[in-house]
Formats: sequence, structure tokens, C-alpha cells
Amino acid sequence: MKLKTIILAAGKGTRMKSELPKVIHKVCGKEMVNHVITASSKAGSAETVVVVGHGAEKVQNVLMDGIATVTQEQQLGTGHAVLMAKKYIDDNNRVLVLCGDTPLINVKTISDFVHFHEDNGYAVSVLSAHIENPLGYGRIVRDSSGEFLKIVEQKDASEEEKRISEINSGIYCFEGKALKSALSSLSNENAQGEYYLTDAIEIIRSQGMKAGACDSACEQEIMGVNDRVQLAKAEMIMRKKINEGHMVCGVTIIDPANTYIESDVEIGSDTIIYPGAIISSGSFIGKNCIIGSGCRIEESLIEDRASIQNSTIIKSKVGEETTVGPYAYLRPNSIIGKNAKIGDFVEVKNSTFGDGSKASHLSYIGDADVGEGVNIGCGVVFVNYDGKNKFRTNVGDNSFIGCNVNLISPVNVGDNSYVAAGSTIDKDVPAESFAIARERQTVKEGYVSSEKWKLKR
Repeated sequence: MKLKTIILAAGKGTRMKSELPKVIHKVCGKEMVNHVITASSKAGSAETVVVVGHGAEKVQNVLMDGIATVTQEQQLGTGHAVLMAKKYIDDNNRVLVLCGDTPLINVKTISDFVHFHEDNGYAVSVLSAHIENPLGYGRIVRDSSGEFLKIVEQKDASEEEKRISEINSGIYCFEGKALKSALSSLSNENAQGEYYLTDAIEIIRSQGMKAGACDSACEQEIMGVNDRVQLAKAEMIMRKKINEGHMVCGVTIIDPANTYIESDVEIGSDTIIYPGAIISSGSFIGKNCIIGSGCRIEESLIEDRASIQNSTIIKSKVGEETTVGPYAYLRPNSIIGKNAKIGDFVEVKNSTFGDGSKASHLSYIGDADVGEGVNIGCGVVFVNYDGKNKFRTNVGDNSFIGCNVNLISPVNVGDNSYVAAGSTIDKDVPAESFAIARERQTVKEGYVSSEKWKLKR
């Protein structure tokens, strides 16, 4: 039977004190609702629909590809939210209902829960957990044989029921036909005037169908994020899990508590990551790399045996056995070749930098194509902007650009050419040439002790 997922994500999240809807706040680089979507998909859900409401357009703009949405214009309870997605519920489907603010939910927990529901032939199942402090949660009430009877909300619970530690996670699994029938019978005749999804359980039971509760969840993974404190807690829990996952796969993380690796990052074995490194979603780091302290790597590819020291790399590629840093800055669309060097205080932007080439220190390489085996001296500036437009510079293979050279784009330096230190180059340099563009040095001996010098002073 096909499994569909409905994710409830319509709430405002007032306690977040934010202009953003609660569910699009990020945990380890990914929006909370997208963590939930990913988990349900990996657990076998074939289709997902997200119920949006507050800030609907903002939520829709960040959702993963292929995710349908329905809008709950008025937030009239969880039952009402699911009712908005009724057209996606078929008689021959199974429906999983998840919360968009529970980013820690585990794929295995969801999968085991769905199997529990299926294996026992339930029309509806609720995922539960035993927690130390159940205050505020709905309690799972069972009979003397351990069979699920009902959910009792905190405000309606007796003193005996309040002592129950098993709580409702807010995650459910329904047979589609049973859910459709129950939704059509929901009522809002209660103090809050809302439609509750928990009432659907009672309706289904009253129709003679089976209901169950699966107590396989842990407290952490069903934790809803309602404020910034809980957001930080979720970040800490997920970061620990991510780091441990990489270490199990052969990555050395010197200080996991102070290493910040977001979700959807791949790292090869025998790579060493030092404290303070920040590696964002969408990055790939190869084998046997060194990622030094203070590095920030964002949506970039670092190939095998590369070494990055205290540098920032954004949407760029670093080739095999290349060294970067310390204090280098690779801005978007920089492609650094193999066995190359980008040294201290070198900035590269929207450029290609060939295999075996070196820019050891204090240079700016912007909008350039630098060939293989090139040496860029200290203080070289690719002057790529005339105040209105950007232009490119090309430097051929095995060329040598001396210290404090300005290359005024657009300009081409041919293969195997030399540019003398201190030159300002604004005309093409042919291959196999030597270019010097600076005023001839003049020395006036004794001038400092002359009357002219004294008058100037």
C-alpha cells in the first residue's frame, strides 16, 4: 500500500519572535520542515504534502522540489489542518501525519512505526514516548493488558492519569479510508472551538476499527522546536549526531563539540578536521584532507589530499593535493587546480587557477583564467573593474608574474612569459616575452642635503 505523508506546518511560532515562519528556521543548515520531509521520504513515503498557513509563500519558497502544499487560511486545530489535505487522501493509501517543527525525528523510528501499524492491522496508530517530565503532553492511556485505550490531554487528565509517563508525540499513521471518514465527522464543539486530530482516533474506534500506540520514540527526536532556546538545543543534538556519523565512517574530528558540520555534507575517510571548522550543507570533502582550525567551507568541493588552513571557501572547487591558506578567501566560482597553492591573504574570485600554479601571498585574482605552472608574485592585483563593467584576464601556462604587478583587464599574458616586478600591464604580452612597464629609475645623489630639499621640508 502506497504511503503518503501530510506535514503540519501552518503555525506562526509566536515564541520564536521572528518574521520567519517557525518551520523554516534552520537546524544544521537545513530548514526544520525539510528535515522532516527528508526523514519521511527515506522511510518510504512516496508523496508528501505540506499544510502551510502563516507565511505560506515563505515556506513554499524553501520547500524541497516535488513537494505539494495546501493552505490552511485559519489555524483551527490539527484536525482542520489535515482536512485541508483531504484531496490527497485515497481509500487505498496509508497516511503518515508528521509535525513540521520536529527536525530530529529519526528515519528508523518512522519506518518502525509504519511497520508496527501495518503488522498489527490498525486503522490508526499513534507514536508515543516515555519521558521523565510529561507535563503539558497528552497521556497515552492503556488497559490492564497494555492495549491502547485513548489519549487524555493534560487539562482533562485525572491525578492518576497525570502520573503516566507515556505521551502522545503528535505523529500518527492512518488507513486512508478510515481517516477520510473520521475527518468528515470531526466537530469543533469544545472550549477552543477547534478541530482536533486526536478526536479522529475516537471516531475510528467507535466505528469498530482497531487503534494502537507504538512507544518506540525517544524524547529528543519528537521534541518540537518552539523558541530559540529549543532551536539551539536541536542544533546541538543534531550536530553531535552528524559528527559521530562522520567519525564512524573514518573521519578524524579532533574536537567534535567545537566542529560545525551541517547536514548533507560528504567527507572522505582519513580526513582530519580541526576545532572551529564550519562546513555547510552541499559541501564535499575528499579523502586524506586536512581542514584546519577556523575554516569555513560553504557549498564547495575539496578534492583528495588537499590542505585548507584557516580560510574561507564559498561555492568553489579545490583540486587534489592543493594547499589553501592560511587566511585565504575563495569567493564563488573559483576553480583551483591540482597541486596548486593559494597562500596567505590571497583572494580569488570567479577565476580558474591551473594545476601546479602558485599565488603564495597578498594577491587578488579576480575574473581571471590562470594557466598551469604559473607563479603569481606577492602583491599582484588583477584589476578587473573599471567602475562600470568587469573584465577578464588570461595568463598562459608557465608564466611568471613578478611582485606588485597590476594586470589591467582585459589583457592576455602568453605562455612562458615574464612580467617584471612593479609593472602595470594594460597591453597583451605575447608568448615567450618579457614585459616591463614602469618608469626608469632616477637617482639624484646628494639631493636630500641640498637647499631644494630643505625648502620642500
